[in-house]
Amino acid sequence: MQPNKIAEVLNRPISQELLARDLTRLAYVAKDGTPCNVPIGFTWNGSEIVMCTTKNAPKLPALRTNPTVALTIDTEVHPPKILLIRGQAELDVVDGIPDEYLEASGTYRMTPEQRADWEAEVRSLYDGMVRIVVTPTWAKLIDFETTLPNAVEELVRQREERRRA
Repeated sequence: MQPNKIAEVLNRPISQELLARDLTRLAYVAKDGTPCNVPIGFTWNGSEIVMCTTKNAPKLPALRTNPTVALTIDTEVHPPKILLIRGQAELDVVDGIPDEYLEASGTYRMTPEQRADWEAEVRSLYDGMVRIVVTPTWAKLIDFETTLPNAVEELVRQREERRRA
């Protein structure tokens, strides 16, 4: 998919709303070759999805072996709004707690005192983390108003062709 098409999808207002959410589902190939899909907090910096995890997370060896990933960010209402993203995961081991980790938890409802306690606990627990950075190489927005899943779009196209014939 061409970068300008990716940008067009990601810059749509609904995509921007989805990219401001807290959780994505990260799909990757586990070390045993089976598919794996895990929810994980993320931030969008305008060009990359950044997720943070512990340095001993089971997903890291799998991502080092096969960095190809797919992400799903969606809503829980009908009709759902779904943003699908594919890319390659780049792993960046960092000392301390990455700002993105704290930002990804920024919308959780906590009092200022609870947030301070939570942040102190996080800082005491982790001496470092791994940033999982994904630059989108493919993106699709499904909002069931202007865009549909590919299979449904194909059925609609076929129906329209039959009507014209």
